[in-house]
Amino acid sequence: SGLASYSRHCSRWLYAIMLPAFIISRRYCTSIAWQLSQRNDPSSSLAFASHHSRYKRSFRTAKPLYLNRILFDASEIDKEIETADDNALATVTFSKDDYRTIHVAKILGLQNGDTLRAGSVRSPNVEEGEVCNHELAGLITDDATITWLPEGKIKKAQPTKNGDPPGSLKISIPHPPQTSLWKERNATSTSENDDAADMDPMSDIPPVSLLLALPRPLQLGRILPMVAQLGIDQLVLTNARKVPKDYFGSHIFRKPEVLRGLLVEGLAQSGDVTLPNVTVTKRLKIFMEDEFDEMFPPGEVARVIAHPQRKDVVDRQKRMTDVEFPADKPRRILVAVGPEGGWEEPYELDMFTSKGFQQITLGTRVLRSDVAVVSLLALAHEVCATE
Repeated sequence: SGLASYSRHCSRWLYAIMLPAFIISRRYCTSIAWQLSQRNDPSSSLAFASHHSRYKRSFRTAKPLYLNRILFDASEIDKEIETADDNALATVTFSKDDYRTIHVAKILGLQNGDTLRAGSVRSPNVEEGEVCNHELAGLITDDATITWLPEGKIKKAQPTKNGDPPGSLKISIPHPPQTSLWKERNATSTSENDDAADMDPMSDIPPVSLLLALPRPLQLGRILPMVAQLGIDQLVLTNARKVPKDYFGSHIFRKPEVLRGLLVEGLAQSGDVTLPNVTVTKRLKIFMEDEFDEMFPPGEVARVIAHPQRKDVVDRQKRMTDVEFPADKPRRILVAVGPEGGWEEPYELDMFTSKGFQQITLGTRVLRSDVAVVSLLALAHEVCATE
């Protein structure tokens, strides 16, 4: 009993000594990190202190979004415009806790009357429905005006001292020509003798499409915003011999809004508003036999398959700059990227070759799917722009 009493006594003293030491060291480390953040970027010190005060709550939920254009769905457009906004083509109101409202307050720090870049997302996949056919779907403007709508105890219509939004955010979309409507851009791009078609970068459909053997769900979550940033017309997510079947059970496919949200994140970064057409197929061979030629006509689209170069191969293999395009047609290209284990040899490679695919390589290095996709899409855009 004496030994047990002595042990409890020592434990109490050890706890009494270590707890204050832990608290002091933690505060010291926090102070040093705050000073470093202020030294590197004085404007970030306030955001650092605000973030640290609630790090436990936001560690697993906060996600940095880099928005170069505030995007919204056509269904989010206000049905009625107030009298004060009669000069606006449309208005959109975001709630206080919406990530776009927080971005405008914390990152951009905009005040009432300031302007920002905005646009409404257009989904080519959906051919029917009110949202897709909305006349304002696909609009783009660089002159949208913001108005803060204070809520609760906050009276000032401006971000608070710690950068939080004072309430809801209303964005007013101006009338043309300050706003470019998708129908007008589409009509402009199809006219032959209109110089404005070359001036509007959003009037052209991206000339690059991607056929991607499904990577790991975590990796796919990184790839989708990247391909939307670079710009693609068609995205085909397919199975392959080396793709585990359970990849198609990912939450990205069980919840379509997740996949769409990842693509929208990439659009917001690039400033575009048109989502790519997304096709998901679990049977690659059947897709190649039944739907492929209709989706990618052989006389209009160059077909390319990427595969690592074997070290024992002496002959020079094709690179992206060596790809042959259909004659007398605008340059359009489809890039097929396999899983990290590569396309199965020879079965899958022969199947693609029989469909007119030109095999190219990025060298002997075996790349991860995300690195290969970004590299190949960048090269594909470059060769399509060089005629």
